[in-house]
Amino acid sequence: MLGDRRAIDGLVNDFAAQWLNLRRVGEVVVHPDFYPNFDESLLEAFKQETEMFVASTLREDRSVLDLLRANYTFVNERLARHYGIPGVYGSRFRRITLPNPDERGGLLAQGGLLAATSYPERTSPVLRGKWLLDNIFGLPAPPPPPGVDTTLPDTKPGAVPPTIRERLAQHRREPVCSSCHSAIDPPGFALENFDAIGGWRTVDEGGRPVDARGTLVNGATIEGLSGLRAYLLAEPDRFPHTVTEKLLAYGLGRRLEYFDRPAVRKIVRDAAASDYRWSSLILGIVKSPPFLMRKASQEGLSLKP
Repeated sequence: MLGDRRAIDGLVNDFAAQWLNLRRVGEVVVHPDFYPNFDESLLEAFKQETEMFVASTLREDRSVLDLLRANYTFVNERLARHYGIPGVYGSRFRRITLPNPDERGGLLAQGGLLAATSYPERTSPVLRGKWLLDNIFGLPAPPPPPGVDTTLPDTKPGAVPPTIRERLAQHRREPVCSSCHSAIDPPGFALENFDAIGGWRTVDEGGRPVDARGTLVNGATIEGLSGLRAYLLAEPDRFPHTVTEKLLAYGLGRRLEYFDRPAVRKIVRDAAASDYRWSSLILGIVKSPPFLMRKASQEGLSLKP
């Protein structure tokens, strides 16, 4: 399957697009007063980078952990300039080794996903934190309670606003907001070194040093991209478990239920011997009871008169 380009294209265009919310990248709107250098060519480059990166891990049958820890990506001149990577010219995309793994590397540092989880004029630890919990940690964040105001005060170009951390701290003073935001915000803070269009920064919109620390609900403290990545990789089966859940749900065409959990655990446990390569997860899924039962059910339906 992984040797078939059409199968890989299907996994990228359907599965990865659904899992990572890639379709939202094309819907990104950016405030021109805050980011005057943003344009459609950069938006298209964002999308192509992630598609080519995910496809490369599938085609080379890499460990799914490389989605987090890879030291390479795909750029053209426009995207390389945005990332501050010298020596790349022309519109053709090419694979490059990243010069600084603390600033780039893997899905978490790709501009399209960072822009899709921001607002037009500023970053959003809430949107980024929710995306991380849902799609990377595998811990779906609950929606806000009905009737709760989730907006923060608008900022104006040229004004020096409170830091996003200060604004969210004020938001969390409401008891009904605190319980959810205590889980959502900290992982989002770890990506604060990236601005609303995925550019690396050390100062925020108000010119103050970026604070990229976050304390998770289990008490663990993470700081920045490197800290977030290290936390996710410290338990090697954590992220493969998430990928397996997403891929099995995609294969079954339905949400996973409690009775699917033993199958997921077995797939991940068996895949550990091969460092969680794509092939080991896919093979485990097609041999799993939920997938075989679904196939048998479909064949039974097709035999009915």
